[in-house]
Amino acid sequence: MIEFVTAPASLPADQRVYAVGDVHGCFERLVAMHEQIAADLAERPVGQAVLIHLGDFVDRGLESAQVVEWLVAGPPVPVQQVVNLMGNHEHMMLAALAQADAEAADLWMRNGGADSLMSWGVPRTAAQADWAARIPVPHLMFLRDLALRHRIGPYLFVHAGVRPGVPLMQQTRQDLLWIREPFLSSKQDFGAVIVHGHSPRRDPFVGRNRIGIDTGAVIGGTLTCVVLEADKLGFIHT
Repeated sequence: MIEFVTAPASLPADQRVYAVGDVHGCFERLVAMHEQIAADLAERPVGQAVLIHLGDFVDRGLESAQVVEWLVAGPPVPVQQVVNLMGNHEHMMLAALAQADAEAADLWMRNGGADSLMSWGVPRTAAQADWAARIPVPHLMFLRDLALRHRIGPYLFVHAGVRPGVPLMQQTRQDLLWIREPFLSSKQDFGAVIVHGHSPRRDPFVGRNRIGIDTGAVIGGTLTCVVLEADKLGFIHT
């Protein structure tokens, strides 16, 4: 049973959003999350349901390839729309795969890239120039096609956050994928309530201008989904 509290914004009565935080290769947690979302929809049907994943599907956990394969196939959740956003870890991975740049490869390796490569069966001894060829084309296409943002009514869904004082449509890719401060401590009205991951904490954060749902699934915490409907919100954890 989801316990609901007052949300900082409102959606139409026939609409519901499930937004899932940073997965980081935690495949079993993601499958369990989708099962709980499907169960909630079976118990409480709604006219329009949207499932949003906030990025960072890869790195640090041991099953990045399995997570991507699951999302490529389409999670078995009876929603009208699935939106997959890019995280900074997908951004690092794509840069390392696309460039013969040792710096890009080193950055990815220092942030969990080796575990991701291993999940695709790519040994640590493989040359950087060979990495992309060892990853299935549908997986690469999925990663390259990830969106940077998604707006639903008064909510804007992004991976990391936005830069205070900059109009929403003028936000840079760098900030949408990487920002922490001054976003996290800002009290400004951003023009929408920002729903984001990227900055892990033990419990979800709910404020007037943002909702943070990275609860450290890969570092001993949980995978969190915020459920937004009408003027309320609740959480699912796996």
